[in-house]
Amino acid sequence: MLTHSLSNEAFAQLGGPDLVYVREIKASEVMASEPEDALEQFDLEPGQTLYALHRADGERLAVMTDRGAAFAAALAHELAPVSVH
Repeated sequence: MLTHSLSNEAFAQLGGPDLVYVREIKASEVMASEPEDALEQFDLEPGQTLYALHRADGERLAVMTDRGAAFAAALAHELAPVSVH
């Protein structure tokens, strides 16, 4: 089996700056990476499933509670969303 790795930069260039991906994550991942005061207004359970919108280089742009909302947000900002499993 032949495999090839791409750097984050090379992957980002494949789809250009408009390619974004939607990835399922757990709220605990967001809770661990964001300041506590930034999350005070949200009612999150650590095991709750959320949907993160990422640039092709991996930078997280947004987190939504609904997969459809994540795709809609990307399209509203003229981005090309793809799903990652």
